Amino acid sequence: MSQPTPKGHIRQANASVILAAAERVFARAGFGGATMAAIADEAGLPKANLHYYFGSKNELYRAVLDTTLQGWLAPTHGITPEADPATALANYIRDKMRQGRERPHASRVFANELLHGGTEIADLLATTLRALVQDKAAVIDHWVAQGRMAPVDSTHLFFTIWSATQTYADFDVQICAVLGRPELTDADHARATQHVVSLILRGCGLSAESALPTQPA
Repeated sequence: MSQPTPKGHIRQANASVILAAAERVFARAGFGGATMAAIADEAGLPKANLHYYFGSKNELYRAVLDTTLQGWLAPTHGITPEADPATALANYIRDKMRQGRERPHASRVFANELLHGGTEIADLLATTLRALVQDKAAVIDHWVAQGRMAPVDSTHLFFTIWSATQTYADFDVQICAVLGRPELTDADHARATQHVVSLILRGCGLSAESALPTQPA
């Protein structure tokens, strides 16, 4: 495989900087209140650069939504018929929690889009997301049929995981207020992650103790 050229590295780096800045601006101002000028200022780049990489605000907004959804879908690759149910589900939950911790603004942009009807990503929700959930729900049904976990509604299990994990990014103000924190610490997040993993696995008749985090290959 050919290696990316220095120019290619620069393009990737600039696109990443723009996307990260757009996540923050869209999260603060919403789609209607955000401007390309504000995103350029946030990114520390000339406005012309934004239009070079993303032709319009709509295109940039869609890119933020697309990358967020794809990031959330990627961890489901471990949910396979031959996998250990506790380990696969725990790893998926941990990864969703980690992404919310690392990209909270992206999660809020996505949530706000859904609250406003999800028109910008209706096609992705009805095709890519629906197909993936159907595929992974079939794996969970297979585990249930084999007696490897308790009977659950496999589709609604995903809804439960999404709501439990994304709340720490989307509603962190509420959580911080209850915990008496200006912001969630790494220890708070680790505690929350362990709680969500344990709660969901127990609901599936699985042991959280046996589902230790796996190291990336």
